[in-house]
Amino acid sequence: MLYVHSSRLSAGLLAAMLASSLWSTAVHAADTTPAAQLQHWSAQAGTPGDAAKGQTFFNAKHGAEWSCASCHNTPPTTQGKHANTGKLIAPLAPAFNPKAFTDTAKVDKWFKRNCNDVLSRECSAGEKADVLAYLNSLK
Repeated sequence: MLYVHSSRLSAGLLAAMLASSLWSTAVHAADTTPAAQLQHWSAQAGTPGDAAKGQTFFNAKHGAEWSCASCHNTPPTTQGKHANTGKLIAPLAPAFNPKAFTDTAKVDKWFKRNCNDVLSRECSAGEKADVLAYLNSLK
């Protein structure tokens, strides 16, 4: 009987620890906002993001076969699809996807990966600020 009680206690502790861990991960994942990301990249660039420049940048192919819009749509307010793999992509504009630009690690990861795909280089701080200004302007 003591063994059963101990098992229940262990299961309860395990469940509590798991719930705490999941909550902690959820809190950590939402460590920023789209507005904070725009402010950060604008400060890095030394100039405010420009939505018109961001829209032009987002839709341009930059001498390659892909643009940001190739996978994220024009405008990026609906579900996109990766041009190469066909993987579905959540809307990129924050007003249409509440998770967009809320995890700093993911923002950094995807800017680096996608800029390399589209530009064959990392985006500058100004380019990131402009794209974020554009995406934040979509309502």
